[in-house]
Amino acid sequence: MSYICDEFGKNLKKYRLQKKLSQEKLAEIAGLHRTYISDVERGKRSISLDNIEKISNALDVEVYELFIFEK
Repeated sequence: MSYICDEFGKNLKKYRLQKKLSQEKLAEIAGLHRTYISDVERGKRSISLDNIEKISNALDVEVYELFIFEK
């Protein structure tokens, strides 16, 4: 989709794995669907600010941390 979607998805997956959460469990905690989490992680879906906030809360990370991209 785009660079920002790809990089955001990589960070989402990194933090999810650090917390030892499955996509299904993260989706449940965040109030989202598992396939939505999968699509975002793969950079296949753009994500709204509301859903970014839900995911950051579910992962217990600050929103800005999801936007710190590796070089």
